[in-house]
Amino acid sequence: MKRERFFDHIYVDGYSATPKYLQLTNSIISAIAAGKIKKDQMLPSINELSYELEISRDTAEKGYKHLKKIGVLGSVPGKGYYIISTDFKQDLKIFLLFNKLSAHKKIVYDAFVKAIGEHVAIDFYIYNNDFSLFKKLLVNSNNDYSHYVIIPHFLEGGENAGEIINSIAKDKLILLDKQIPGVNGEYAAAYENFEKDIYNALDQARQQLSKYHTLKIIFPKRSYFPIEILKGFSLFCQQYAFNSKVVYNIQEEPIAEGEVYINLMEDDLVVLIERIIGMKLKIGRQIGIISYNETPLKKIILSGITTISTDFKKMGQLAAEMVLENSKKHVEVPFYLTMRSSL
Repeated sequence: MKRERFFDHIYVDGYSATPKYLQLTNSIISAIAAGKIKKDQMLPSINELSYELEISRDTAEKGYKHLKKIGVLGSVPGKGYYIISTDFKQDLKIFLLFNKLSAHKKIVYDAFVKAIGEHVAIDFYIYNNDFSLFKKLLVNSNNDYSHYVIIPHFLEGGENAGEIINSIAKDKLILLDKQIPGVNGEYAAAYENFEKDIYNALDQARQQLSKYHTLKIIFPKRSYFPIEILKGFSLFCQQYAFNSKVVYNIQEEPIAEGEVYINLMEDDLVVLIERIIGMKLKIGRQIGIISYNETPLKKIILSGITTISTDFKKMGQLAAEMVLENSKKHVEVPFYLTMRSSL
């Protein structure tokens, strides 16, 4: 096959969050499956790949090494790489769509990729909570995947998400983290029960909370977090007679001894801690902090930040199981309170 024809079938998408070396390997495997690349065929050199696909030489080499590892490529010193097997079967091609790649979403991604195995093609995209981009990416996918694994959170416009998601064949759909009203049919889901989860977590922390008189939750107006979180928070405060307040801007909120702050956004946690330290209040004694979503760093900051969090590793593992088993089950992901010195 001429080099030009080879590159007609190989594509690396600069907008995809999938590592480029995996895009390269998946593209070559797809071309093999389509009969465009044959057994014993010599492939372009690493330098040619780098130049034609506008990727680094290291990326091209890593792609070829991955194909060697899984038994698709062989190499001959001085001659290059060639196809040693076309029996490789890649039935699963997954469209992975996340709203953002934060520390906890990376935990979901890593757990999913590890559990799903190597012999699976994954195209990974981030839409940054932008509904327009979310819609564009799904429409452009042309239903060309065995499974769609989607985390649906939006800053605005999400009221139409059900309509877009319903365009996906339900036997291909797996929703993560959040249920979307209006999505019909039999599909799989691994999700949080936001109202119940925050209520139960605060209930477990009642003994530690009892030394404070006011609970405040920092909930920016322009946020992708579900309103059910506020419902669970308000229900707990009413039931156990805590003063409560929803704070929309932590930069402007008066801070006083005897208060507990629950933050959702990581940026707000930084501002909150800076302000408390500046006021010389003792965190965990005079003022409390509970942070939404467990991350490794929160185990260390200020001798440990108390967190309330879903099990993101479990979420990723569940999604992989649902793909591999073609499951249609709906599973609430476990949610935990992790007590540390900030409360």
